[in-house]
Amino acid sequence: MFYLFIYMYMFSLISLMMIRKHIFLCLISLEFIVISLLMMMMYYSLMFLSSYYLMVIVMVFFVCEGVLGLSVLVNMIRCYSNDYLNSMILW
Repeated sequence: MFYLFIYMYMFSLISLMMIRKHIFLCLISLEFIVISLLMMMMYYSLMFLSSYYLMVIVMVFFVCEGVLGLSVLVNMIRCYSNDYLNSMILW
């Protein structure tokens, strides 16, 4: 079961590296990374720690990360009228 979560994490990292055209697709890849990390932490905490306070704190940080990503996406669509990474001249 733990290897499935590691596979999800590696697959999402590869998809984040390969998909560089739209910010929305990068955000989806980042959220997939977050979900796989959260599932790994839940598996570990259920097996050994049985402490849920840390899980709630981590989930709050993950939600804040998602909200910041969506706010960047909305701001970019309002300023540049698209979500292409090439329109920002990042690299």
